[in-house]
Amino acid sequence: MLAKLSEKAFNDKDWIFEIKWDGYRAVADLSHDAPLFYSRNGISFLSKFDKIAQDFDKQKHHMILDGEVVAYDEQGKPNFQLLQQIGDNPNSALVYQVFDLLWLNGHSTEEIPLIQRKELLKEALTETQQIKYCDHIPEKGIEFFAQMKKMKLEGMIAKRAESLYIENSRTTDWLKIKFSNTEEVIICGFTEPRGSRESFGALILGKFIDGELTYCGHTGTGFNTVSLKEVYEKLQKIIVKSSPFEQVPKTNMPVTWVKPELVCEIKYSEITRDGIFRHPVFITIREDKNPDDLKDPSFTEKPKEMKSKATLKKAEINEKEKEITLDKHLVKLTNQDKVYFPKDGITKGDVIEYYQSVARYILPYLKNRPLSLNRFPNGIDKQSFYQKDAGDHIPDWIKTTQVYSESNDKYIDYMYCNDKATLAYLNNLGCIDLNPWNSSLPDLEHPDYLVLDLDPSSKNTFDEVIETALQVNEVLTTIKIKGYCKTSGSTGIHIYIPMGAHYDFDQVKDFAHILMKQVNEKLPKITTLERSLQKRDNKKIYLDYLQNRTGQTLASAYSLRPKQGASVSMPLEWDELKPGLKPTDFTINNALDRIKEKGDLFKAVLGKGIDMMKALELLQNID
Repeated sequence: MLAKLSEKAFNDKDWIFEIKWDGYRAVADLSHDAPLFYSRNGISFLSKFDKIAQDFDKQKHHMILDGEVVAYDEQGKPNFQLLQQIGDNPNSALVYQVFDLLWLNGHSTEEIPLIQRKELLKEALTETQQIKYCDHIPEKGIEFFAQMKKMKLEGMIAKRAESLYIENSRTTDWLKIKFSNTEEVIICGFTEPRGSRESFGALILGKFIDGELTYCGHTGTGFNTVSLKEVYEKLQKIIVKSSPFEQVPKTNMPVTWVKPELVCEIKYSEITRDGIFRHPVFITIREDKNPDDLKDPSFTEKPKEMKSKATLKKAEINEKEKEITLDKHLVKLTNQDKVYFPKDGITKGDVIEYYQSVARYILPYLKNRPLSLNRFPNGIDKQSFYQKDAGDHIPDWIKTTQVYSESNDKYIDYMYCNDKATLAYLNNLGCIDLNPWNSSLPDLEHPDYLVLDLDPSSKNTFDEVIETALQVNEVLTTIKIKGYCKTSGSTGIHIYIPMGAHYDFDQVKDFAHILMKQVNEKLPKITTLERSLQKRDNKKIYLDYLQNRTGQTLASAYSLRPKQGASVSMPLEWDELKPGLKPTDFTINNALDRIKEKGDLFKAVLGKGIDMMKALELLQNID
């Protein structure tokens, strides 16, 4: 969540006030055994700030934390330059100032008011020399601001006490109030040096105004010999022929243009009426930020032209935020223009639109099945996290079921998806793929189908996966079983056998093991049953029969996958399994047309189950 710039301090009983730290914003994900620690643009901080990362082991709870990494100088004052050069100053005092809690012990806390999140955080966080709780004061912002000025700090952050945590949103619920005029801008070019100066003369600066990159001035001051050289070396790698501005500014000197990728911080005296910085001075390169961070998330680009209903629908789904009615339920959709697949330009709105278009085909494979949520709130190239427990803040119309977890020694409230409204709600949470259980309510002890997961190593080709799948089909045909195959949407193939909920998980798993043994005997050179990654031959396909256990999940048929290209887990006819087929052949762009042409090839998976005893007899006779 981001703060908007505000000019004046204020007093308000509905607000709290925190120190504005001059550091790197950082999220610590302690929800799994191995901690994650990363910047706003997804750069890992684990090795860079190893001192802090070592103290994550001292935390007693599974949490996702939001805060700021701060380096202190000898006077105990935050020093951003010191933080940037931490590798050269390993003994500097380094602290992770934690000011928010996004997730705690299986529950998202994002929809709990800020003041309650901070109370939970204070109780849950184990403070160490490197990890501190960032406290606040209520109501008295003017006095607090005066104290920050006296201490020569950067400023303060004002937050509405009841505000919810909205990811990647810059709202007026959080405000930053600074003493000096500083701003982050984008370097768009540089001029030739004059006189005895080396490297470059001035940097050409840009910022986003109404969504368009716009010239806002140039600066040639604030550099020393070292910073001149460092910035110049970075610029040499991103030189381009043409200006990144739509309206090319007039300059006194010839300009070498660069890709608008580098963000720098400047200080200035004022901004003119036409948006130009007066007396801008370079402070530092902000490696922890990228140009998209400087865009105003509340701005939505207006479509230039709409020639068809399809274009109109696309423009509608790209609105920043809207409410739609599905199955008589009101669903709030946020950040529809947020890019989920950066290299493909596919947005959250596109993902929601896809699932709504295939809802009639995918919903039967989700109905009454607990879901393990794999959430990508900021797209496939940013950090994802798993969520099983629904939490307390879901809409009252979302269906859930309680399942006891022995490993956690508690009941987990699983969501399940029976309608278009829930489908849209889950997609809006960042669920790009949907992963249901093999069993369904009311009988979660007996799976509806058996799954054989062909999981290749990085050194296997997809043609080898196809060869293995065909061998599975040969084994099944021999014992008069019809299996149904689909691409995983990633690198493997899944083969399903209908079980009709007649057998428990252990029986189904043991039967799957017997089948996989048969396949392994036929193809020992390219397949393995070794589960351990350390022991497994990295040139072999893992024949995974252990997906047939309580609570195990795989991507549903017709589910998108969080992979470049936005591939779809697509059911196939057996005669389509030929060398040359690729899992990337089926994507968000062509899946619906194919489904309409072929029909639902997986329908029988949910039908009458096989007679497992008869199949075992046939298998024994073959042996």
